[in-house]
Amino acid sequence: MLVSRRALVAGAASWPLIRSASAASEVTFAFVSPLSGAWAREGQLQLGGAQMAVDDVNAAGGIKSLGGAKVRLVTYDAGDSAEKAKNATQRMVAEQPAVSGGLDGWLSTFTLAITEVTERARIPWFTQSYSDLITGRGFKYVFQSSPTAVDQAEKALPTILDLAQRTTGKRPKKIAILADNTASSVSFLKPIRGHVLHDLGLTPVVDEVFTPPLTDATTLIQKIRSARPDFLLALPSNVGDDKMILDGLGEYGLSGGKLPVIGNGGHWATPELVANAGKSAVQGLMVITAAGAGKGLEDIERRYMARTKEPWMLQEPLMAYGHIMLLAKAVDQAGSADRQKVAEQIRAFDFRDGPAKLFPGNHIKYDANGRRVDAELMILQWQDGRPVTTNPASMAVAKAIWPTPE
Repeated sequence: MLVSRRALVAGAASWPLIRSASAASEVTFAFVSPLSGAWAREGQLQLGGAQMAVDDVNAAGGIKSLGGAKVRLVTYDAGDSAEKAKNATQRMVAEQPAVSGGLDGWLSTFTLAITEVTERARIPWFTQSYSDLITGRGFKYVFQSSPTAVDQAEKALPTILDLAQRTTGKRPKKIAILADNTASSVSFLKPIRGHVLHDLGLTPVVDEVFTPPLTDATTLIQKIRSARPDFLLALPSNVGDDKMILDGLGEYGLSGGKLPVIGNGGHWATPELVANAGKSAVQGLMVITAAGAGKGLEDIERRYMARTKEPWMLQEPLMAYGHIMLLAKAVDQAGSADRQKVAEQIRAFDFRDGPAKLFPGNHIKYDANGRRVDAELMILQWQDGRPVTTNPASMAVAKAIWPTPE
């Protein structure tokens, strides 16, 4: 079912409303994510989606239960380190006492630092970051909409190995792993090393961890070429490192389907990757992610593309858009911009319409830890120069293929 702008905005304000005694003229949401440094592109994509949602809410009449109050988005740059992310969030809390809720952090390492601050301030905070630690600390004001890294790790590899067997008649046996040491990668690899490889009969012939950003991938790629794995699980956290790994594979004759590559995170599907690495280098590359455009989301992707001139819509802007819509819905239902009342409404969420259609699984409900119930895994694949959704089946727009040499 195609999700229209009207349905999304209406879905953010369709539940019974509690009228406030006095209507506010403005409601403030905060955005803290990297807008400079190695992860700036991901934060900028998020910001584009968040700003589009703010404009949509305001164009539809604002927060109805507050007399049409307009939403204002304040933005803070998390920079390129956890310390900078924490400092930016502390500035936000000091400078914006009227904040009703906020979003993101993007890199799990940054989100962990940001939410230490927002939790103390009792600011309800949405994130699309993956690390299980984010919602594993007993916090009450953090809401994680992506499947956690552990959940992704346990679901993705079986799906990918089944694809290989269906396509080639052979099940991969040897895996190479390249990962950075950020929080999401650490969470993802814990179950992989702990039991997933054993359960799936996979032997790790390379298992290397690096500190981002990479300055040279040559040694890492040489080890992969020598070990001759059946596929590579690549877990960097920024486009620059993605490209460096792909360039290295090309230099050593491992691109063009000769070594299937599985990446994790929306950064693996940015336009810069194909522009810089080349169409042949990304062909067949599979991307494990938490959201993205697919069947039913054609309208919002079309509007986003027209607005931003981006060639497609990825996890970052789509989930940021959805999180603004969820904050607006919570304020509207509460009939108040008070952050604790907003948090109470988020904890009570349990719906499958409106903004829920933006998230794989189509269900907005958060458990006692703040993890979204029924959060489904999404897999994209680069085909003919663009990433397309192949999983889940309900959102797929193309059939997955197992990369083979050109």
